[in-house]
Amino acid sequence: MKPSAAALGKKGTGVEPAPLRVWLVRHAHATEAAEDAVRPLSKRGRGQVRSLARFLRTSDVFRPAAIWHSPLVRSRETGELLVRRLALEASLIEVAGLTPADDVCVVARRLARLRDSVAIVGHEPHLSALASLLITGAAKPAVFVLKKCAALALERGDGRWRVQWLVSPEVIA
Repeated sequence: MKPSAAALGKKGTGVEPAPLRVWLVRHAHATEAAEDAVRPLSKRGRGQVRSLARFLRTSDVFRPAAIWHSPLVRSRETGELLVRRLALEASLIEVAGLTPADDVCVVARRLARLRDSVAIVGHEPHLSALASLLITGAAKPAVFVLKKCAALALERGDGRWRVQWLVSPEVIA
């Protein structure tokens, strides 16, 4: 027996699908290195992730099905620490299109097809441009600035993205 359209949460049935949540997390502080792509988190950066994880655990507002990260080491390490510190069952996935200079429209199109909530660990100015595009329809000018290890929660419902909350490291340290 096939499920009804209402059971699937299809539009026009009176039952809307659950809102989609996306958390944009800028990587934590990294060490200096000649090659940008291999810069690992610094001691300070690991502390920033611990503080963010403590905040997220206490508030119980961070439950992604997957965590996407860029190919850069500091982004992957930030995601790994969040998974470990929060004991998440989320898959950690390296995703193309998340480096600082990548076109945010590529990720926005992917998010438009998404059914499960996801966290994206990335870089500036990419994350701010992505958030601005989702909320205002334009990547520039950026209406958000994410400091290192800041997190911005967005929710899509009724076909529109809305800001749920924004937290910066100095607020939760």
